[in-house]
Amino acid sequence: MRILVTGGAGYIGSVSVEAFLAAGHDVTVLDDLSTGHREAVSEGAALEIATYTDAASVAHLLRRRRIDAVLHCAAKSLVGESMVDPAKYFRANVAGGIALLDGMRDAGVNRIVFSSTAATYGLPERTPITESDPIRPINAYGETKRSVEGAIRWYGHAYGLRSVILRYFNAAGASTRNGEQHAPETHLIPNVLAAAEQGRELTIFGGDYPTPDGTCVRAYIHVEDLAAAHLLALQATDPADSRTGATAGTAGTAGTAGALACEPLICNLGSGTGFSNREIATAAEKIVGHPIAVKIGPPRVGDPPVLVAGAQRAAEVLLWQPRHGTIEEIIESAWKWRRSHPNGYSG
Repeated sequence: MRILVTGGAGYIGSVSVEAFLAAGHDVTVLDDLSTGHREAVSEGAALEIATYTDAASVAHLLRRRRIDAVLHCAAKSLVGESMVDPAKYFRANVAGGIALLDGMRDAGVNRIVFSSTAATYGLPERTPITESDPIRPINAYGETKRSVEGAIRWYGHAYGLRSVILRYFNAAGASTRNGEQHAPETHLIPNVLAAAEQGRELTIFGGDYPTPDGTCVRAYIHVEDLAAAHLLALQATDPADSRTGATAGTAGTAGTAGALACEPLICNLGSGTGFSNREIATAAEKIVGHPIAVKIGPPRVGDPPVLVAGAQRAAEVLLWQPRHGTIEEIIESAWKWRRSHPNGYSG
């Protein structure tokens, strides 16, 4: 395949690019480097420094690079910021997402894998969450992802867009080459490890949630396992694959634009096991070999108490199984990357 990865210089995108190249695919990265890192783009991938939010430019790139399918990782993704400045998030994630879809439609590219989020579920009614559970976001970030999911669904019905929507549950860990470096850093595991490195106190946001120890509970998934799921999902968007729409020679319903209507395949990606913020800090202490001081800060607006995924559909339909099964393994890979990149991507 010739694959375009939006946000391919970012954390999740860069590790996915590694996996695609290793599998023999031709990869183009589209990234404006506002939060991504040029150094994170693997040799062998073409880097286009531009935005995905201009439909005409996207269409031109897709034609020039003869792209077959798109992995859309690029997005604004800070929950707290989304609550303070939702306009920024709707412009980038929703308006930008529609521009990308329109550019794809213009160029005749009708295969997409969309990086969505557990934040679409809001306050879940049960744990673990399944894909059939209601989506009721409680923060603007989750609402923007829900909005793009809806657009993808209707583009499938009308224009035959083949799609897989993957709802992530806390990507973590690192490959040997690429790890997590954000500014600001809001993810728990890199913040725990930074506190360990610097000998400072770690702030956990919220200590009186309705959970066993009062701190938020999340499921974690290794970033390399996400990359493997991305590759399987892209394969499922093939026109000959019935998982994302009718195939040649089979009956199907035509959309309003004459193409066969397609329904997105939606899968959670998670471990099925949740860990509290305190449990993550304790697990990290074993990896780094010394105690990490913890203090409780105020809760962050828009944070659900518990988000844990059931990933049975991904196992059954995508044939995906996480290879990095323990939280210790995930944390250890992140710690090794930090130790081998003491200055991050800057040296």
